[in-house]
Order: sequence, then structure tokens, then C-alpha cells
Amino acid sequence: MGLYRLYTGDDGQSHFEDQSLASHPGLAEPQATSHISFVEVPAGTFMDWHPAPRRQYVILVSGQLEIGLGDGTTRRFGPGDARLVEDTTGQGHTTRVVSDEPVVMGIIPLAE
Repeated sequence: MGLYRLYTGDDGQSHFEDQSLASHPGLAEPQATSHISFVEVPAGTFMDWHPAPRRQYVILVSGQLEIGLGDGTTRRFGPGDARLVEDTTGQGHTTRVVSDEPVVMGIIPLAE
């Protein structure tokens, strides 16, 4: 299980930042949200370049995703991984379901 941030840098590209409660104690503070929804994405799904629709947490419940960045970097995320997705501008990222099973994730938009 890990905590990660996906954000748009000054270069207009998406980047990853590993986070932990020790290095980012603000993560332990309450954060305003509007709702939670669960989404199932079929095995084999590929979503081409897209920015995030809003600032949101995405927590994987089952399956495995691969997120691709413009510089060719890819990272895999599995059950229990939580990402703060903030790359709402720029090129965005790609998303691929790499497990043989669907991915189930909880999506929690942050209140503005």
C-alpha cells in the first residue's frame, strides 16, 4: 500500500510524488469532500492521454493499473494504493488496466 500524488508540473507534464504520513502530516488532517463513488473498469481497458477531471483521491480496491506519463515513465498501482490526482491541466496521463481482472476503485472528489 502506498500514498502517491499525480500533479502537473511547471513544464505542463504530469509527475509522480511518493508521499507518506511522516513526510506529509497534512494528509492525516480532515479534508473536505463532496461524495464517494466506486467504479469498475474492465480488464484490458486503455485510456489514452487525459488530464484528471478535478482534484480527487483514487483508491484501488482490486485489480492493477498502470499510469503512463509524457516522459515515458510508467508506474503500477494495486489494491490499497491511494493517489491524490491533481494533474487537471496539461497533457495528463494514460491509464491501463494490467490485471486479468477488472479494477475497482473508489473515487473521492475534493471539495473546492
